[in-house]
Amino acid sequence: MHLVTLILAAGSSSRMGSIKQLLSINGKTLLQHTLDLSTKIKSKKTLCVLGAHAEEIMQKVDGENIEFIINKNHKLGLSTSIISGIEYLQKEKIPFDGLFILLADQPAIKEDYYDEMMRLFSEKRTKIIASNYGNTLGVPAIFPAVFTDDLLQIKGDKGAKEFLQKNKKSTLSPQTSVNLLDIDTPNDYKNFIKKL
Repeated sequence: MHLVTLILAAGSSSRMGSIKQLLSINGKTLLQHTLDLSTKIKSKKTLCVLGAHAEEIMQKVDGENIEFIINKNHKLGLSTSIISGIEYLQKEKIPFDGLFILLADQPAIKEDYYDEMMRLFSEKRTKIIASNYGNTLGVPAIFPAVFTDDLLQIKGDKGAKEFLQKNKKSTLSPQTSVNLLDIDTPNDYKNFIKKL
C-alpha cells in the first residue's frame, strides 16, 4: 500500500493575528507536532504545503524527510493546497494508492487515530476514509488515487468538505474517539493550552 501524506499548512492565520504554524505547544511549534506525528504514518513520501510566511516557517521547523511545496495561490483557499500537492506528485511522477491529507492545526489528534484510518484503508482500498465531525465529514482523510482527478476540480476553503459530502456513499469513518479541534483563534489556543 503506497500512501503519500500531504500536510496543509499554507494559511495566513488571519483569525489568529500571528503565525499560527509557529504557536508553541509543549515547547514545539504547532506545525512541528503535525510533522512529527506524520512520520508515524507509513507513507512513501510526506509533503507539506506552505504559503503565507513560508520562509520563516521553514527556518523554524525540523523538516527532515519532508518535502516542502510552496502554494502561491493559498489565499484562494485550502483546496489550492490540495491541488498544488497533487500537481507536484504528478509532475514528479510519484505513484500512490492513497493520499493522506492532514491539517497542520489539529494538535489533539493522536497516533492511534491515524493507525485506525490506515487500517480501514488497507481493508477497503476503494473507499475514502474521512473524519466524522458530527454533521459533516472532513480531513484528516485518505483519498484513493482514483479520486485524484476529482480533487483537482475542488475550489475554495470548503472544497474538500463539499467533495466528501457528495461522496458520502464511498466514505468510511474511524470509530476511534478523537479530538478534531482546529486551532484558529487566540481563544482556541488559550483553551487548548489550559487543558494540557
